[in-house]
Amino acid sequence: MRAGGLEAALSPACGGALRWLALDGVDLLRHAPEGSADPLDMASFPLVPYANRIADGRFHFDGQDYHLPRNFGDHPHSIHGHGWQSGWAVTDQSPDSALLTLVHSADARWPWAFTAQQQVTLAPDAIIMTLALTNQADGDAPVGLGFHPYFCADPATRLQFAAQSLWLSTPDMLPERSVPADTLGDWSRLALVQGDSLIDNVYGGWDGMATVERGDGLRLMLTASGADWLHVYRPPGADFFCLEPVSHMPDALNRADGMAILPPGATLSLSMRIEIDKSDQALPKSARIA
Repeated sequence: MRAGGLEAALSPACGGALRWLALDGVDLLRHAPEGSADPLDMASFPLVPYANRIADGRFHFDGQDYHLPRNFGDHPHSIHGHGWQSGWAVTDQSPDSALLTLVHSADARWPWAFTAQQQVTLAPDAIIMTLALTNQADGDAPVGLGFHPYFCADPATRLQFAAQSLWLSTPDMLPERSVPADTLGDWSRLALVQGDSLIDNVYGGWDGMATVERGDGLRLMLTASGADWLHVYRPPGADFFCLEPVSHMPDALNRADGMAILPPGATLSLSMRIEIDKSDQALPKSARIA
């Protein structure tokens, strides 16, 4: 897809993933290796029908106990739903947009039928992605949504966002206790992203905005709606990090905050926009927008 100098590629069969996003050849997100079919190599993938982890894949809902299969190697918890591990169909497309659809029948991976749609649209200075899920089951169903974009990080890359709280995690990466948002670093002002420790934590009370400023001068603004939580994944020493707008905290089905409950036929949606700062001072020469 193209809009002006902005280009993107999708892999519908590979979890409905975004392969790459570039402005005049400058990668804005991590670029998937040529030929890779692994969603974890992609620039971004959708999280549906829930985000992050469900402890041991077990939860209780509407008087019944459920046990989802593990879907991430030997990891002890079910993670990110199964949309990222499913093939999506292209149901509409144009030079600057595409609509991907996933139709799910109730099975062991998720006991409620649903239809999910992912709309991806390019503008000359932004990518807009909207994820919507409609409950096709006969009864109420829990629903969670999110996006999992991988941002490039060099030693000078800085990050800024505002949140009210941070959840520290157990060794197996489940939320354990809520602490002040600056406990793992003060992101309320631009601060260096790279570090020698793992951050794999969710921030609550997020205001829906984040700024990424790279060493090459490129500045990206992420905004989201339908996402009160921001999950940050920063592996130590890596050249990427993830900012995941999500509709609920990890293991929400086993927590008081819970997930959205949709009656039959109802729809939940979440959108994410990644916009490029168009000022000359914020763009490398190779990526100036005319």
